[in-house]
Amino acid sequence: MATFSEHLRGRSDDELVRLLLRRPDLAHPSPATLASLAARATSRPSLERALAGVDAAVLQAVEAVVALLAGSSDPATGVRARDVVAAVGAGRPEAPAVRAALATATDLALVHPAGGRAADPLLRPAPGVAELLGSATAGLAAPAPHDPDPAAVPGLLADAPAAGRAVLDALTWGPPVGVRPASGPAAEAVTELVRAGLLVRADERHVVLPRTVALALRDGRTHRAPATPPAPEDLPRRDAALVEAEHAAGAERAVRLVAGLLRLWGQAPPPVLRAGGLGVRDLRRTASALEVTEQEAAFVVELAGVGALVRDDGEESPHHVPTTLADEWLALDLADRWARLASWWAATPRWPALVGTRDERGAVRPALGPELGRPWAPRLRHVVLGLLADAGPGAAPDAAAVRAGLAWRTPRSVPPLEAVAAVLREAGWLGVLGAGALPVAGRALLDPDTDPRPALAAGLGAALPPAVDDLLLQADLTGIVPGRPSQELEALLDASARVESRGGAVTVRFTPESVRDALDAGSTADDLLADLASHARGGVPQPLEYLVRDAARRHGRLRTGAASSYVRTEDPALLAGLAEDPRHADLGLVRLAPTVLAAQAPLHELLAALRAHGLAPVAETPDGQVLHAAPTVRRVAAARPRFAPEDGGRGAQPPAERAAALVGVLRRAEEARAAGGSTGGAGAVVRGAAAEVAGAAARAEADGSPTLRDRASGVAAATAAARADRPTTGTRGGPRPAAGTADPAEALGLLREAAAGHTEVWLDVVGSRGALERRRVLPVRVDGGRVRVVDTARDAEIVVAAHRVAAVTPVDAAGTEPAADDDAAADPRRTDTA
Repeated sequence: MATFSEHLRGRSDDELVRLLLRRPDLAHPSPATLASLAARATSRPSLERALAGVDAAVLQAVEAVVALLAGSSDPATGVRARDVVAAVGAGRPEAPAVRAALATATDLALVHPAGGRAADPLLRPAPGVAELLGSATAGLAAPAPHDPDPAAVPGLLADAPAAGRAVLDALTWGPPVGVRPASGPAAEAVTELVRAGLLVRADERHVVLPRTVALALRDGRTHRAPATPPAPEDLPRRDAALVEAEHAAGAERAVRLVAGLLRLWGQAPPPVLRAGGLGVRDLRRTASALEVTEQEAAFVVELAGVGALVRDDGEESPHHVPTTLADEWLALDLADRWARLASWWAATPRWPALVGTRDERGAVRPALGPELGRPWAPRLRHVVLGLLADAGPGAAPDAAAVRAGLAWRTPRSVPPLEAVAAVLREAGWLGVLGAGALPVAGRALLDPDTDPRPALAAGLGAALPPAVDDLLLQADLTGIVPGRPSQELEALLDASARVESRGGAVTVRFTPESVRDALDAGSTADDLLADLASHARGGVPQPLEYLVRDAARRHGRLRTGAASSYVRTEDPALLAGLAEDPRHADLGLVRLAPTVLAAQAPLHELLAALRAHGLAPVAETPDGQVLHAAPTVRRVAAARPRFAPEDGGRGAQPPAERAAALVGVLRRAEEARAAGGSTGGAGAVVRGAAAEVAGAAARAEADGSPTLRDRASGVAAATAAARADRPTTGTRGGPRPAAGTADPAEALGLLREAAAGHTEVWLDVVGSRGALERRRVLPVRVDGGRVRVVDTARDAEIVVAAHRVAAVTPVDAAGTEPAADDDAAADPRRTDTA
């Protein structure tokens, strides 16, 4: 029988490269030898990752192999592909898909050939897979000594009471454990089934359907039917033009909201909570100012925080302030601004959907708070967008349909429905989706090895309608932009008008307040009218011109200064009653003359109070010149955007080349191991070689030095020379056993293989007093840092901590005791890091 490690050694280089690419955790950090690779491939964390990434068909095939071999103690047994096809209930049309799933499982090293013909090998699960799947794999109970004989089960079923048939049917396809009724006909039926041996009592309240009985009821199958993917034709579809139009509208809106947030916080930065983050009231004010829901406002705030557009200013009383990077972002065109937002969202582990929920202590999680990080967030966004891409153009599934698709793709790691809905909701807000479907630009986020921003910007640029520079001004003081306004026109309207509606066209309204804002920013009536006329098709209507002239005439009739501050005017009637008004008591107004009032409040507070009173004051300098008191905009130093992709993986060698170079190292290290015996002493040399190869990628491309593959050959040759110089005799003078190992990772791999194959090994263990003890054992299970073995000489089961294992050597055919490993004997604590 070929063991798992022997199977890996027998793989071709291309097959090993494919394994490293499909299970990248096996290559980080670089393994020292193929035996180390086998040990890592059978470790519980690596198997968890591999099984979490396979689809339902591959998982079903692996479960069928495990279920068919459960309880078998013969290491030479295995199952063939045709047995798996029959076990999952596949007919002739489904058989190729089942065989393809088995081939995928073999490529991933979840099952491996253990003998038989090359065209039709006997398959066995990799060591550790059965333990990871659990005792109730495929809904079947674990084998037990009291299970009925399979040959006797048909007769027992024929004699079973009719009332008990419904009980057996309920447990047939799992789970195999049922609750025993307290009384009634069902309780009597269960009692009869237990008496007949068709059910087994687990405890006072539960019964178990034995494995042999379940297989008889299933006609020998492990699964009811072969797993099939959801039909994509059942998904709703959207027209391509509608998808691109909605995508462009969503992207434009997202950019506008982030820009509005930066303007808002630049003038009135909200304070930072003591524990970090944005307060609930400040989030509510921000949502009101942006005219969005609090949930969407939290998303916008988090998006700006991820890109380092806003940050804590670090003052004694800190506030959330836009950074200098925000000015750079605002200077970009619309497509480039959105491309950065989309790439930040796809890469960040921040999860904005948690804003407003409560943590374990009952406290509300704030936006920009420290508890919103979830490391699985980028992967979930990627798989959801990938599913939409694979569903075809225009596919717009809802959250339930997306989750059903993910349940097929990764049945062991299905996300909650709420998490899937959050991804779809955020993608819609951001414009990554249009009408619920993935647009052309959104597909750029699916390639992890390239910078998505150029493709995102190009995709949005193609979807955006052309910018227009025309403004239709009407006599009712409104204006209409028949399309997407240009940057120049949008800046003019932001400064002098209020947006009433957006859609295919933008409708704005001019009010005294909006015109006054433009005048406060430094414009004059002539400048504003000239700018409007340059964009207006039919000129500026007379009512709008009157509005602007009237606002300009009233603008600046009041002048303010500092006394702390003062108010003066040419018309005494304008100041009548101001000083005596109780609403202005906190301003400390004092009448100095019929046309002059002094105030104790700062100038900006005095201006705000007078404007709230319906007046239109302006500030002035000490020499009487008008001072346009534009809002103070704050900025802090920029930081690198959090979790933002900088180069999209550019500059690094392709993963395939790194994997090929690592395979070359492993092959040569294996040759050195075979020439030098146990890897105990030269393992550090091999690991150093792997580390040298892994770190050569950047240097090779930067300075034109030898490639990674060239370095692999050279380092491997040095490793072989180091092993050749190493003594190969043990402490007893005999030759060192080539099959043994003192390397911690390889030792655990040998123990897992021995447990899977029910074979004995020599186990060197560091005892409680530091002495090295050797036992001949039969490994039972390796899991959780513990090794459970049966000491065959003492006929006793013991549990050994993994860090106390000094060396493992398979028992040879003659059963002789191997020579001790001099490295392990010299320093038994050397392997305590296992």
